[in-house]
Amino acid sequence: MTYKLYYDLGSASMGVRVILEEIGAPYDIIPSTKDRSLPRSAKQMAINPNGWLPVLTWDDGAMYEAAAMAVFLYDRHPEAKLAPGINDPERGVYLQTLVYFSNSVQNAFQLNYYPDRFADTPDDEPSAQRRGIRRLHETWRVINDQIGCNEWVLGDRFSSVDIYLFMLTTWLDQSRGHPGTDLFPNVKRIADTVMARPSVQFVYKNWISDQKKRQGKK
Repeated sequence: MTYKLYYDLGSASMGVRVILEEIGAPYDIIPSTKDRSLPRSAKQMAINPNGWLPVLTWDDGAMYEAAAMAVFLYDRHPEAKLAPGINDPERGVYLQTLVYFSNSVQNAFQLNYYPDRFADTPDDEPSAQRRGIRRLHETWRVINDQIGCNEWVLGDRFSSVDIYLFMLTTWLDQSRGHPGTDLFPNVKRIADTVMARPSVQFVYKNWISDQKKRQGKK
């Protein structure tokens, strides 16, 4: 069986691709776009009529929503040990954090990047963007406090939650008024450690290279 991942740079499909790399499952990339003003394939739209990425297919199955994919792929590939098992004491916080990332942190990004989805008129869009920036400060602070002194988000075990955290930090753009990860040292510590993983170095190669250039590194 080979998974098929509808994919675009800068979208949440990159985080799902890292998970596929971590579990070692065969997969194909289907180029798409996160820009909903551009045409997307009829098959992608039939699976997710919202037009968003990622979309994942396999055999006769298909789904959308990155957080759901993180849970689904672990449950199909538990040997990868990317999440606590169903009866593990940490299962609750694992699910809680994934949902918080998708419902709260990603929503804050949407307010800032896509204010037209939240404003009645174009004149109201700057207010939505400003609220998004405030929510980014609020939601990342919650995650930073949750991590505390933990090595990883879930304590001493690496999981797909850490991959998701890294993915979301790549969307922070200080030129838009977003907070930098320096304001959330526990988040930064984990994101920097995740970035060193071979799977992330492969999937985010261009993004990592761009970051080094911006920082004046070779």
